[in-house]
Parts: sequence; structure tokens; C-alpha cells
Amino acid sequence: MQESHITLPSFAKINLRLKVLGKRPDGYHEIVTVFQTVSLADRLRFETADDVSARCDSPSVPSDENNLAVRAAVMLREAAGIKKGVTIHIEKHIPAPGGLGGGSSNAAVTLLALNRLWRTGMTAPELAAIGAELGSDVPFFLVGGTAVGHGRGESVSEIPDIEEKLLLIVTPPVSVPASEAYGRLDAADLTSTDPNRNLLVCRKWAENADLRQLSLENDLEGPVFAAYPDVRTAKERLLELGAVNALMSGSGASVFGIFDNETTRQTAMKALGVNADWRGFAVATISRSEYREALDQVF
Repeated sequence: MQESHITLPSFAKINLRLKVLGKRPDGYHEIVTVFQTVSLADRLRFETADDVSARCDSPSVPSDENNLAVRAAVMLREAAGIKKGVTIHIEKHIPAPGGLGGGSSNAAVTLLALNRLWRTGMTAPELAAIGAELGSDVPFFLVGGTAVGHGRGESVSEIPDIEEKLLLIVTPPVSVPASEAYGRLDAADLTSTDPNRNLLVCRKWAENADLRQLSLENDLEGPVFAAYPDVRTAKERLLELGAVNALMSGSGASVFGIFDNETTRQTAMKALGVNADWRGFAVATISRSEYREALDQVF
């Protein structure tokens, strides 16, 4: 008997490193980044229906084709040449927007879930190709764990997982459009434009990464900090409260800190609570095997 519904987590990501190499002819920027899934997650329930629609418990999340999960369902249906539908129920926990890839994660999980529910028979490369059309981060969420992304970020290479159990994510109440963050870059902000060398350096950095010791880098921090002081303040507060390392994720506004013991992390979490409009999340990294286990119904 064919399944009629399925419920899955949709994990967030952080960028452990983000180097911007320059603008591409297609208008996007060439980047090299290290993606990492973390335990913060939305929850998505898929129920077969006559048409494609979404419902979300957050009023700020669109329910039409401006929602990446809806767009993913429509694109998969078109690619498979079928006329099936689905209602996507989204229980939102990942700040949106926030630089944590919530929309991209929702889209990737939608592709995986509907490939199963609709029995489209799409292969992993075919799903990744659809994902790349949806957004630069989507293909990563078809993989999970720790990975290097290059090109626009859509070309993903698996690398050995990095484990870090004592992370704290802080999201100030500002919305930073990715296009604005990249648009504020100038030549001084850019890394050397040799993509192959930067990809090699980034891969070696990640394969030997001790997140508590290495310098974490995000080329978008300078431009975003200048335009959105609250994001800079969030990073400074994490370091003041005992984080041994901290970095803005993606184009912001979320910042993550790494702590060396649980007591300090909990104390920092409580101290950050005085900023009533900031959101804080104590999280851990999710390895590729943990990611696949959590989504084992569709892998």
C-alpha cells in the first residue's frame, strides 16, 4: 500500500568558513565554503493531496511559490511528468531569514520526501540538479554533515565530519538579504580569485579543523557588520560571554559561538536572554550518518 503521509526533520546549517572569490558572469558570486548541519530543525509533514500547497505556523513564511518547499514540489512534479499533489505542513523553528539555510533545507527535504511519496524514481544527481535551480544551498541539504561547497555553493563535496557539541546560535531581529550582503562587497573584501587553489586550501582547512583553535573566516562579515551593527554586537557578546570562537553564518544575521564547557554555554544563554528580541539556540553538529539516520525514511 502506498504511503499517504510522511514527517521529517529539516535541519539548519552553519558556514564554518566562507570565502568570496569574485562575481561570476551569471551575476552570482564565486564562493568556497564549509557547510555544517546542526541540530536546530524545522519539522515538515507531507500529506498527499490533489494540488500543491503549504501551511506554516509562522505568519512570516509564505505559503505560495515564494516558499521554496512549494517551489521544490512543483519543480519535482514537472520534472517527473506527474500530476500528483501534496500539502506541506511546516513547523518553523529555524529563523527565517537568518543565514541558517532554513528555506533551502525545507526545499531539499521536500525533494527527498516527495521522491518517496510520489514514487518518481529520481536519482540523487537528478534531485541535486533540481535543487541547484532552486537555490545555491539546496544541494548541500541532500547530503548533510560536513561538506565543501564551491561555484555558487551548489557544487558539494563530502569531507570527514567535524564534531562540535557545544555551539550556541544567536539571531538578532534583523533581516539581511543575501543579495544586499554580497552587493556590499568591494575588492578589498574579496579573497584571491584562484578558485582551484582556494578550494584546496578550504578542503585542507576543514579536514584538519579544530574549531576552538583555528581562525574562522566569513568574507561577508565586514559588509554586514557595517550595515547591521546588531549582528556585530551579537558576535562580540558571544565572545564576551566565554565563546572561544565565533562567526557569522552565511549572510547573517545569525552568529554562532563555540564553547569549551556546558556551564559556560548555559551561563551565556541566560545572559543573552536579557536581549528579549534575540533568539538563542544551544545546538550540536549533526554528522552525515546522523543526518541520514534522521531522514532514513527517504534515503
